[in-house]
Amino acid sequence: MYYFAYNTNLNKKQMAEHCPGSKPRFTAELPNYKLIFSGWSRQWRGGVAIIKLSRGDKVLGAVYEISDIDLARLDKFEDCPSNYSRLKVTVYRDTGEPVEAITYIKSRQSEETKPSLEYLSIIQQGYRDWGLV
Repeated sequence: MYYFAYNTNLNKKQMAEHCPGSKPRFTAELPNYKLIFSGWSRQWRGGVAIIKLSRGDKVLGAVYEISDIDLARLDKFEDCPSNYSRLKVTVYRDTGEPVEAITYIKSRQSEETKPSLEYLSIIQQGYRDWGLV
């Protein structure tokens, strides 16, 4: 199955640690959502990346091929279903081809907050890993 990453899991090193069987496949866009930072993470000492519905916006990310074992690991990492829910989405490759994938969306969205520099740097490395910047 395909998993659409938009947060720290864009970072290929981190994703390999969390889901050793995952295979990086391609970059993609998720239409009609936007990326924001929200809430407060004790681990990261700041807001965390989440997506929320937003007509006309898009979220850049990447798609990994994952196994059921990797999915269970992601569920644990994302604290699903307590804090995040799995969401089936259609993302679009740079060729325009639609692809079905799962991603995670925060169950209870709170106000926007700033991420820590450490957290942000992991996501920025992920963007560099995938050539998105």
